[in-house]
Amino acid sequence: MERETQFVGESGAFLDAVEKASRAAPLNRPVLVVGERGTGKELIAERLHRLSLRWDGPFVTLNCAAMPETLIEAELFGHEAGAFTGATKARVGRFEEADGGTLFLDELGTLSSGAQERLLRAVEYGEITRIGSSRPQRVDVRIVAATNANLPKMAEENRFRADLLDRLSFEVVTLPPLRVREGDIPVLTDYFGRRMAAELEWPSWPGFGRLATEALNRHEWPGNVRELRNVIERAVYQWNDHNRPVDHVVFDPFESPWKPREKAVRSEAEQAEPASVEAPSSPPGNGSREPVFDGVDDMKAAVEAYEKRILEAALAKSRYNQRQTAKTLNLTYDQLRHSLKRHDLLGS
Repeated sequence: MERETQFVGESGAFLDAVEKASRAAPLNRPVLVVGERGTGKELIAERLHRLSLRWDGPFVTLNCAAMPETLIEAELFGHEAGAFTGATKARVGRFEEADGGTLFLDELGTLSSGAQERLLRAVEYGEITRIGSSRPQRVDVRIVAATNANLPKMAEENRFRADLLDRLSFEVVTLPPLRVREGDIPVLTDYFGRRMAAELEWPSWPGFGRLATEALNRHEWPGNVRELRNVIERAVYQWNDHNRPVDHVVFDPFESPWKPREKAVRSEAEQAEPASVEAPSSPPGNGSREPVFDGVDDMKAAVEAYEKRILEAALAKSRYNQRQTAKTLNLTYDQLRHSLKRHDLLGS
């Protein structure tokens, strides 16, 4: 599948951030993009480049966290032959590669103090010096940086240069996490689901069923859009019947009844104790009030509804793995299947 470069969403918080980036794009000034992991910081950086006057120049990226501290300066500014052990020939750095275009520095907060000092000079004067050289050279590079760290706090604690932060924060675009993007989860779910169904050559897109939709809406999405895309694509890929709505999602692909045990040894009592599921605090329909029954039929209906809520909670806790759910509720697999069928929880 091709790299995803399209913005998908309709929430006000998301559209405001995209519009802010669009307004800053034509200006030849640094921009700092802030957001949790998976919110689309690199997509914003690409948008800043493509909507700028540098759109036909290079767009060079560097993940600062992926480089060892001893190599990050050489990676950014290049080096001459013999500058350090292993430097058998001269090499240009990312600044020279990005000359005339945009340099995107991801995970900016992980830069070493030495790299921060050299970066400040490059931003202020447009000059860099290769490691092992005494001759500075001019470069025409626009800096776009991204982080999920609290850089102002790091500057107060002297863990990040305040003067560098001032230079890079001409404009700050803060991306909202998915959990506050009201209405965007269904939009993104449908978008990624259709794309995956098309990749698998399904004749049509059946959508998601009730159980899966409820689970997707309940999830907190700590990995934001990147996590949601993985979950949706996995759910579509694992679904065997493209004629029925997809009604099973796996949030944690490592979850399994047979996953290796942790090294910590639990006591025999702890090992014998079945996993628990937090039951609903009260039967539905009365809030926190005591239930009021008009007769046996009302009581039976309330018990049935309460049992269904327990089953739904156990399914969600077990990521809809029915064998794990049966184990959690201390039921046999057949008993669980019977209960799910009676409550119409087997999926449509």
